Amino acid sequence: MSSENTAAPQAHKPNASGGALDRYFKITERGSSISAEIRGGLAAFFAMSYIVVLNPLVIGTGADSAGNTLGVPQVAAVTALVAGVMTILMGVIAKQPFAMAAGLGVNALLASTIATTPGLTWADIMGLVIIAGLIMTVLVLTGFRTAVFEAVPESLKTAIVAGIGFFIAFIGLVDSGIIRRMPDAAGTTVPVSLGVGGHLLGWPTLVFIFGLFLTIALFIRNVRGAILIGVVASTVLAIILEAVFHIGSSKGNPTGWSLNVPALNNFSFSAPDFSLIGSARFGAFGAIGVLGASLLVFAILLSVFFDAMGVSVGLATEAGTIDKDGKVENINEVLLVDAVGSVVGGGASGSANQIFVESATGIGEGARTGLANIVTGVLFLVAIIASPLVTIVPFEAVAPALVVVGFLMVRQAVHIDWQDWGLGIPAFMTIIFMPLSYSIANGIGAGFVSYAFIRLVQGRGREVHWLMYVVSAVFVIYFGMGIINGFTH
Repeated sequence: MSSENTAAPQAHKPNASGGALDRYFKITERGSSISAEIRGGLAAFFAMSYIVVLNPLVIGTGADSAGNTLGVPQVAAVTALVAGVMTILMGVIAKQPFAMAAGLGVNALLASTIATTPGLTWADIMGLVIIAGLIMTVLVLTGFRTAVFEAVPESLKTAIVAGIGFFIAFIGLVDSGIIRRMPDAAGTTVPVSLGVGGHLLGWPTLVFIFGLFLTIALFIRNVRGAILIGVVASTVLAIILEAVFHIGSSKGNPTGWSLNVPALNNFSFSAPDFSLIGSARFGAFGAIGVLGASLLVFAILLSVFFDAMGVSVGLATEAGTIDKDGKVENINEVLLVDAVGSVVGGGASGSANQIFVESATGIGEGARTGLANIVTGVLFLVAIIASPLVTIVPFEAVAPALVVVGFLMVRQAVHIDWQDWGLGIPAFMTIIFMPLSYSIANGIGAGFVSYAFIRLVQGRGREVHWLMYVVSAVFVIYFGMGIINGFTH
């Protein structure tokens, strides 16, 4: 896989400062500078900060089988706390610019599926998250997770990078409202459309378009801080438009702001509520049986296991932190911290914390080391009490950065061996499944299963690493969970 640095262009390689900070984080060695790391850390925070608002809405408002909820203020507090702590740990231990926060994929699984299981409480559910994290930690410590990582063919690794590029660009387009799901009442089989009824409407859309073209222009002109400038300028424009036109939220108003309303009067400080910490329990096995609880742990484990593998390859490729053998630097430490993130997140009842794909925004801004994570992590900790940090920047101001960085990652697709159908088709399946299923793990699974199958059909099954067969079989079970659950009920 190419380790070409496709992120924001640097005018020159900075001179070594010779300081302890420089040596520890390898700032000069990786062609970065302290100022670039700070910019990257800021950009990553702004791209990810929405999680402190969105995660409480996903798991804080949904009721468990007993009708109880975790609570929005409580989930917001632990979301920011765990994201800050785990992001800093990733930077200090793994020395990679991979920020962490509560993963939306596993959160959707918890809120929409597992929480509806009769007999389970939120405390039981978070206990399952902890168990999944502990299993994943053991898999890292035994070398199994890294072995799977290294068994993947280079073309599939590259496809994961390209797929993530399409995925984060799709996230940006959806978050900004440029691409929207068609309502069921629309009388059409088309799943998504452009804007509102096929038209781009509303001031928030203008903010996105302004930010997108500004960021592209700055990139083309090799301006340092292109992404951060684009986010800040778009946020300023959004604040002005909200002050003049009183646009409001998109709730009941399709041309409103998608989540955060950029109003200055939202400025406030509040004491955090950490009452959820330590509330997880391990009663699921008694409540729904060993088989039922084990299947839920398996589903959670698969969701977080392969997300980290895919994201770390994509981010490291962009950051240029791939070694001469095509491996992610400090991959064992990266995967270990990611696994611990599930344990800590479950223990705090904020859900599993994972490497965030939006970290690519910070890398696009110049982040190359774990120092950027320190900046991002500290801002998350500040956000625990200072709500404006996460409520004043609208999705529409951050989404252009995701689209631009998505483009940079998609360019890796030229390194895939498209002439070999045993690699080309699985690569295509990986790339197409990620955005359309809204899941990195699903894309990886589609690629792995089709790779093993096609090599067998070609009579080249011996070329496939035995671990790829094992993982492919696991994914077949994962994809067939609905059928399995039907037989067990």
